Amino acid sequence: MAMGILTSVHWMFAIRYLAACLILLLCASSYAQENYIVSYVYDGDTVQLTNATGKFKLRLTDIDAPERNQPYGLKARRALMKLCQGDAVKVNVDIVGKDKYQRLLGKLQCNNTDASLYLLEQGYAWYPHKFSRNSKLKKVAEDAQKNNKGLWQDSNPTPPWVWRKLNAPPANTTN
Repeated sequence: MAMGILTSVHWMFAIRYLAACLILLLCASSYAQENYIVSYVYDGDTVQLTNATGKFKLRLTDIDAPERNQPYGLKARRALMKLCQGDAVKVNVDIVGKDKYQRLLGKLQCNNTDASLYLLEQGYAWYPHKFSRNSKLKKVAEDAQKNNKGLWQDSNPTPPWVWRKLNAPPANTTN
């Protein structure tokens, strides 16, 4: 009799566990299927998305685009705007985490085109070896550089992470 009770407890736990897993799976897939619009493009790798629940900032993964006040920064921003803004644009988002500034990090697709891949192909972003292990994107970035596309037309473009350090506001020093 004790064995029968133990077995039914295990079955109840297993059923509850499977139900919880199914609910999580459905929630995750519905989050990816929400209707988003790109309501603002901050620069070549950061956008504002709007859905039925509000607005949030998304930092694209796997790329680092020039800052707006950096050479090619406005071109990178315009390329992302052209790809992702408009009434007929279908936007898909896959959130993967948060960065140190508490921005959501994720993959952005506009009309089934990976925005990170697109910007790398056009030569409007760097592939950040330190943060990405996507071999396809790495190859695309190398090809854009080899073919002098976008910012690679310059003989020695400054990467955004170097630009940010060189143009950071001076530290506040008090005596």
